[in-house]
Amino acid sequence: MNRRQFLQTLTAASTVSLLGARKPGSQPNIVFIYADDLGYGDVGCYGATAVSTPNIDALAAEGLRFTDAHATSATCTPSRYSVLTGQYAWRKPGTGILAGDAALIIDDNQLTVPAMLKRAGYRTGIVGKWHLGLGRGGLDWNGEIKPGPLEIGFDYSFIIPATPDRTPCVFVENHRVVNGDPADPIHVSYKQPFPGEPTGRANPELLKMKPSHGHDMAIVDGVSRIGYMEGGKAALWVDEQIADTLSDKAVRFIEQKSSEPFFLYYPVHDIHVPRLPNERFRGKTGMGPRGDAIAELDWCVGRIVETLKKNGLTENTIIILSSDNGPVVDDGYKDEAVEKLGSHKPAGEYRGGKYSNFDGGTRVPFLVKWSNHIKPGTTTDALVDQIDLLASLASLTGQTLRRDDAPDSMNLWPVLTGRSRKGRESLVEEAGVLSLVEGKWKVIRGSRKEPYEAATNIELGNAPAPQLYDRIADPAERHDVAAEHPEIVQRMLATLDRIASSGRSRA
Repeated sequence: MNRRQFLQTLTAASTVSLLGARKPGSQPNIVFIYADDLGYGDVGCYGATAVSTPNIDALAAEGLRFTDAHATSATCTPSRYSVLTGQYAWRKPGTGILAGDAALIIDDNQLTVPAMLKRAGYRTGIVGKWHLGLGRGGLDWNGEIKPGPLEIGFDYSFIIPATPDRTPCVFVENHRVVNGDPADPIHVSYKQPFPGEPTGRANPELLKMKPSHGHDMAIVDGVSRIGYMEGGKAALWVDEQIADTLSDKAVRFIEQKSSEPFFLYYPVHDIHVPRLPNERFRGKTGMGPRGDAIAELDWCVGRIVETLKKNGLTENTIIILSSDNGPVVDDGYKDEAVEKLGSHKPAGEYRGGKYSNFDGGTRVPFLVKWSNHIKPGTTTDALVDQIDLLASLASLTGQTLRRDDAPDSMNLWPVLTGRSRKGRESLVEEAGVLSLVEGKWKVIRGSRKEPYEAATNIELGNAPAPQLYDRIADPAERHDVAAEHPEIVQRMLATLDRIASSGRSRA
């Protein structure tokens, strides 16, 4: 152990002592299942009837269901950044949707959920989609891949580096590409194609799923992606096996850590594009690959629950399930999602979806189950944000955050366990512009950006003047009442400006 490592270990040990973290033996296990692009109306316990989600519905029946829970952003990278750091992503430049070869956007000195839980004696693991960058820039995919999850608090990591529709299409376990071959080195580019490598644009005859917009670069497993790559043939994933591979790793992590408190962050790849669920789920819903991917997601949830049960961990494990943003139907591939949608409403009654300032962009399913601690089958309309997980889990483990830690995360542990219905007073949402939710009101900043995206058929919620909506009387945000309440608009915009300029919202 070198001097720096010794000092870090000593500091961590002292921090736990000073902050009074509870003894590891008294801590419940924590599993956070983070779905991708799953909408408020995409599961049965939130009103879906065209697709069956018995395992997700069981979490609601056995735990607490939130009806006013939000991701911080209507897109993936900023939501994932916020949930792990307790800081609104819009505070830090460069936290938009990342390319597959982007550098790590979480600073080494930032407190994260896994680092905080490690202070309390947890073993921490991530299995699934990362999309927060790796390395420092100019990463060599054939060597050690760091910094990454292990450097910001995880003990174990098995990840998709970015998204399933972006290169590189390989798994990374800890610091190495899985099945990497030095004789077939991997190269990744987001600027230009590699000579001799087919692309979706030039070679559509090679595709098993064709793009509807974008997604016409490197071809991997018969699907064209965003970005280019060459090499690594033995390491390339098979899309239809991703869910099985990730769930296998998640199950193994639970089984290996069953004798000590653990935190598993399980950001699954479903139901993000390209939607190519295992053949076991094809045609299971009648809604095409998007519906079948929801069924596959539900199976993954059931597998985690069953593993906990088999290992006698059900009563001492907290399961949290949510989604990184709202839904999108056509997100770049011709997969019949639009044609077979039918009467299904992915965002439920809410307007917009992924990419949108309207509530369909950030209002998401949020379920918490903890046997013998949370009353089964309960529902709450308390206002909560995923960003609150860090401060809330710190409270669970007996830790007090320093002022600079998690500047936007609130301790809502009593709310997350159903002992209180008093949620947040306000929260900020991000979708190109910022919005403020405060009580029954929501104000959206004025913007000259496009109000509608034709490719995804989503209302983005942009307008030149600020918009104001009554969330109680008009949950679908159909009636802008800014002109009727100019004083409320000005007060809320001033509050939003104050939150943005102060660098923090946690007292």
